[in-house]
Amino acid sequence: MPDKVTIKIPRELYETLHKMIEGTGFSSTTEFIVFVLRTLASTGKIIEDDRLTEKEVQIIKERLKRLGYL
Repeated sequence: MPDKVTIKIPRELYETLHKMIEGTGFSSTTEFIVFVLRTLASTGKIIEDDRLTEKEVQIIKERLKRLGYL
């Protein structure tokens, strides 16, 4: 069995993500997508009530900018 599989996403989303990572430490859009999915999967489950507030999202975006990811 291969170590990797292909996942299809809309081209528009891929291009948006590609633009988001320009100038960051990510070497490719795929690397960024894997990072995001691993981060999400590390929680072990998705709980509907466990959504971030708008303020929490803004704080995370600001931290990512300071770290050079956005």
